[in-house]
Amino acid sequence: MITLARQLFNKQFSEEKYKNFIDDLNREFDYKIPFRVAESPVFVGKEVSTKLFKAANEIVDAIVQPGFKTKMQGALPAKLNVPNETANSLFIALDFAVCTENGELVPRLIEMQGFPSLFGYQDFLGNKFREHYRIPDELHFHFGLDSAAYWQLLREAIVGKHNPENVILLEINPLQQNTAIDFLITQQHLGIVPVHIGDIIIRGRKLFYKKNGVEIPVHRIYNRVIFDELLAKKDLKTQFHLTEDVEVEWAGHPNWFFYISKYTMPFVQSDAVPKCKFLHEYTAWPANLEEYVLKPLFSFSGSGVIFHVTQADLDAIPLAERKNFMLQQKVQYEPVIQAPDGLVKTEIRLLFLWNENEARPKLITNLARLSRGEMIGVKFNKDKTWVGGSVCFFE
Repeated sequence: MITLARQLFNKQFSEEKYKNFIDDLNREFDYKIPFRVAESPVFVGKEVSTKLFKAANEIVDAIVQPGFKTKMQGALPAKLNVPNETANSLFIALDFAVCTENGELVPRLIEMQGFPSLFGYQDFLGNKFREHYRIPDELHFHFGLDSAAYWQLLREAIVGKHNPENVILLEINPLQQNTAIDFLITQQHLGIVPVHIGDIIIRGRKLFYKKNGVEIPVHRIYNRVIFDELLAKKDLKTQFHLTEDVEVEWAGHPNWFFYISKYTMPFVQSDAVPKCKFLHEYTAWPANLEEYVLKPLFSFSGSGVIFHVTQADLDAIPLAERKNFMLQQKVQYEPVIQAPDGLVKTEIRLLFLWNENEARPKLITNLARLSRGEMIGVKFNKDKTWVGGSVCFFE
């Protein structure tokens, strides 16, 4: 989208250079990244970024309103309510498709999450692109921050006033997750250990984990556990359950995963938010179902989404379950990234930190995904090039 930056990058690109780039990413932490890393960053010009930031601000306006959390209580299943809730969501992610309307590029909200994303990995990836390619100095992937200031913000948000030894990154088998590279990078920068939820020891209301055979108290949790995955693992044995009332602080309270989610989208007033409606609110299905996509409200990474939805799909959902789904008007991703063999679509995720003493979340970094398929995602991009995870450089 910045023509000169794109031309400069594509002139430098070769398959050998890309292989060296991937080898370097894998070598740094002696860990082979399991997901596909795209060949190129995204270069976002002023015209698109202005619209993107305007859309993000309109969505944030809804989130910071007094009474927002009260309005979102319907999103939180009673059996998944975690005690000691924070006043706001420490992490916010807003995913936008880049589309075309009336001949202009426009952002359209696809997803929103009150949950951490790849904050560590995106810094690593952006810096690696700079190491391997000449990218104009005036373009940046963090917002108003260099890497040192960026990590200082994350340290204050995640570790806080604690000794890093008493702060853990909590996940289900963290080093077996696709996102393990992010955990390793975070550990290197912040000194916090990724811990499997099944390894947490509970004594009364206090939590511990073992390090070199010694029990270490847990004072703060950087939560990366998704309830969806947790509930699916029927054979997972744990002493500690997230819903227990324990003496611990949360860096990213689990309840915000529900409060800021697809459930939130029908409540947000913005041209950037496609028309969407909860399934249980329909008295008759839309006649033009081909213009809609069916989405479960609280799944992660696109699981359960039906792109070509039929009346039979909708009828098959039990009445009691329909409150957990919505129909969202489809958006048409516009192929805007010039690859050597054609144009590629993109989705841009803006990542925010919202500390409790601040009136609004602070935009700090971003993530991008490139696609040639019908949707963004691995199964739509098998055996394709210039697709996968990336980062945006903004003008």
